[in-house]
Amino acid sequence: MKLAIIGAPSSAGARALGQEKGPASLREAKLIEGLREAGHEVKDYGDTEFFHFAPDLQNPKAQNKHSVLKVCRFVADKVERALRDGFHPILVGGDCTIAIGSLTGIVNVFPNIGLLYFDADADLNTPETTTTGILDGMVMAHVIGNGVKELSHLAKRYPILREENIAIFGLNRESGYVDPVEIEFLENSPIAQFSVKAIRDSGVESVAREALRTLESKVDRIFVHFDIDVITADDMPAVDVPHSNGLTYDEAARALKIFVKSDHFIGIEVTEFNADKDPDKQLATRLSELVTSAFR
Repeated sequence: MKLAIIGAPSSAGARALGQEKGPASLREAKLIEGLREAGHEVKDYGDTEFFHFAPDLQNPKAQNKHSVLKVCRFVADKVERALRDGFHPILVGGDCTIAIGSLTGIVNVFPNIGLLYFDADADLNTPETTTTGILDGMVMAHVIGNGVKELSHLAKRYPILREENIAIFGLNRESGYVDPVEIEFLENSPIAQFSVKAIRDSGVESVAREALRTLESKVDRIFVHFDIDVITADDMPAVDVPHSNGLTYDEAARALKIFVKSDHFIGIEVTEFNADKDPDKQLATRLSELVTSAFR
């Protein structure tokens, strides 16, 4: 493949400092070298502008929304340029809000896409339902047309994606971080859901292929959003909110490999890595190896 590395060093949509250092950490952990060793052509498109989290008292229900909007615009521009150059974008975050920019850039070039949301959380809160105002927890809501107007209307079309073209893989209700309002929404939504329990009951490869099939029949291309808090805290503690009862490192690696090998695969973003929680850089190295193994 022709792969475009795009860094998004921002924690503007997060709840703490540290994720803005994720792109630098994964570059230092030889992510690019690993992808090249796997036989791919890799072009580095550099990083978007740097933003870090700070409490936003002026916008308590949508903290740092102006910075998040700037980041998403930068990300969308780089993704669109990479696609028009013939590359598959590989985004390194940064917090989950970069997905709004990634998907904007993609649908502006390839309208008929699906989203494989590889994440422990649903991220379906809005400024009306949030208890924290952290935009990290509202990503999917904006993608399907809710929330802050400037973010949900960022692409050339509205909504950015239809619910029926989205599948959540690794949903972890047992962690306690999926809110009742999100659960209620999902019960009435065509968004496909593949929980940790379903993965354990049927096996990760089987459920990963099922998740792909639900999208491949409807879309031309599939983008993978990979939030590393889908991995259980014992295996990957370098996140803002570690989740218990998640997938193991090995399960996540096996699923990711299946997603990347799909004929519909168009790109991936890796989000939520908090470098401040990885002082010896071992977790960055492990994450880099996980990602590169999917491309071998």
